[in-house]
Parts: sequence; C-alpha cells; structure tokens
Amino acid sequence: MNIRQDILFFFSGLGVFNSLLLAAYFLFFKKTRTFTALLLGLLLLCLSIRVGKSVFLIFKPDLAKTYLQIGLSACFFIGPTLFYLIKSIREHIVKIPKYWKLNFALHLAIIVPIGVLFTYEEYPALWGQFIRFIYLQWFVYTVAAGIKMKEVFIKLFNKEEKLNLPEQFQLLLFTGNTIIFISYFLSLTNIPGFFYIIGPLSFTFILYISILFLLKKEKMDMQIFSPQDKYANKKIGDEQATALVQKLEQLLQTQELYKDPDLKLNDLSKRINISGHQLSQLLNYNLGKSFSTYINEYRINEACKMIIEQPNLTLEAIGYEVGFNSKSTFYTTFKKLRYTTPMLYKEKAEKSITS
Repeated sequence: MNIRQDILFFFSGLGVFNSLLLAAYFLFFKKTRTFTALLLGLLLLCLSIRVGKSVFLIFKPDLAKTYLQIGLSACFFIGPTLFYLIKSIREHIVKIPKYWKLNFALHLAIIVPIGVLFTYEEYPALWGQFIRFIYLQWFVYTVAAGIKMKEVFIKLFNKEEKLNLPEQFQLLLFTGNTIIFISYFLSLTNIPGFFYIIGPLSFTFILYISILFLLKKEKMDMQIFSPQDKYANKKIGDEQATALVQKLEQLLQTQELYKDPDLKLNDLSKRINISGHQLSQLLNYNLGKSFSTYINEYRINEACKMIIEQPNLTLEAIGYEVGFNSKSTFYTTFKKLRYTTPMLYKEKAEKSITS
C-alpha cells in the first residue's frame, strides 16, 4: 500500500473500531438497558461488520470468502434495524412488539440456512444474485424509515421550527445510513472503485458526528434512551385520566389557551395542578399524542370555524389568530391534520354554503 492507501485504511478502520466499541457499550455495558439502546447497538454492530468487510476487501483483495459472507449477512439486518430504531424513537416504544420479533426471526430463518447450505466459498454466483436482494431489502426499509420521519423533514426545511435532540439524532442516523447505502449501491453497478471507499469514509465521518452527540449524553439519556424505562407501566389509570382530560379540555375551551403561540407544556400542567411529567404521560401514553399535536388540533379546529364564520379574514390572519407563529407552520399543520390546504378547505366551504 502507498501512503494514500495507508491513510484511507487507517481512518476507515478507525471508524469501524470506534463503532464496535460504541455498539458494545449500547448492547452490553449501558447501565439503563432500553429497547432503543439495544437497537442502536445492533445497528452499529451490523454496520461495523459490513463496512469492516469492505475495508479489508479493498486493501486485501484475496480476503477469504467466509468474511465476505459474514459481511453480507450483517448487511441483511441493517435496513430493518434502522427502521425499527427510528420507529422506536418516534413512537416511544416501551415493549418489543411481537411482530418485530417475528420479523427478525424470519430474517434469521432466511440468512442462516442459506449461509450454512450454500456458502459463499462454494456458491459465489448464488451470493452474487442474493446480494441484489439484500440491497433491495435495505433500500425498501430505508424508504420506510424516511416516510416514518416525514415530520422531521418538514421541520428541517421550516425556518420557523428547530429540530429537537431526538429529531436531530434520527436525522443523523438516517443520513449516515443513506450515504453508506448509496456508496455500496454505486459499487454494485460497477461504477469505478472510488465509490466503494465512500462507505468506510462516510461511516467514519458520521461516526464522529455521533461522538459529538455523546457530549450531550445526559440529554440523550433523558430524551432518547430512558423515557421508555421511565414511563414503562406508568400509564395513568383510566378513571384518573378521564377526569384529567375533561379538566384539560374544559380549560382549553373556556380560556382558549391554545391561541397563545408561546404556550408550553408546563404552563398548561400548572393550570390543572399536575406536573409537566404527568401531563406528558397523559398525552403520550393515554391519548397517544404529543403536546404539540394535541394543541394544534384545537388550533386547526378553531381555524376551520373561523374560515366558515369569518370569510372576510385572510387565511394568514386566521393562522395567527388561532396561535400559529408563522403562515408556513399553519399551512403545514392544517394539511397534516385535515389532509387538504386551508385554501381548498375555504373554497369547499364557500361552495357548500352557496349550493
């Protein structure tokens, strides 16, 4: 190897090594064991094995086919692990759903018999075809993860809103996975070998960004890794929840607090004499809604009434009146909750009145 290759090998290998350490931490050594942390550890482990295989293959072309088979087998689990990791963060999954276990079991049931009965050493042509199926599966799960993150992408391009830490972390995971997938896909299409080294290099780059996130470890433990444990089995009882929801709805309807664009969860919790922690539990685990979704539903309902009852008001004015701090946020939220735009809703309402 020349000096340039030495440098590439060093940084690529360093990324793989650091990722293995990080995977071991989340899988075995993290004090608070959560489902999300285990998924992150598994994703890092699979990526490490896949990228590690590529690093050694690039600089050692005569690498034993057994290692190639191990790398491709690990690749088979990257897509589903990424998707379920994103889903667990977004939906605060407390317990591993049964169908998730069945899905991973199905993947094992496919890859293990194939690996045992049809080894890469003896059936390289078969594995040459199987890798196309693996990449297709990886692509499908990546697209599914992207769809699951739709709200994150909307906020990303909205200047009025900032991504919170969990959303930033999801974006980091998705972006890193996508860069690595694209680099391997390009290598599969026989585009010059330059693209094949993008995987290890981009992985190293993404990994060091992840390390920057570790500097925010306390916030990550609180917002990403510990809420599952913290709220597990702490769903507010139905009787108490019903009373709190009634009290909450009466307060919002009579005092129209949702019209305050700066309304915070803690402000609302104080009005009904519970902690912000309890209100968050009530909304997330009893009603299945985030605080912003819950409040925005009131705002959009009020906006719909105003569009019908006060047709002379502009849509922008209505948006500000019901509590949104920008026109774009109002339009985006309206479309998300009503599956149409404010303008189309207004036109439809006017037609129904005149007909």
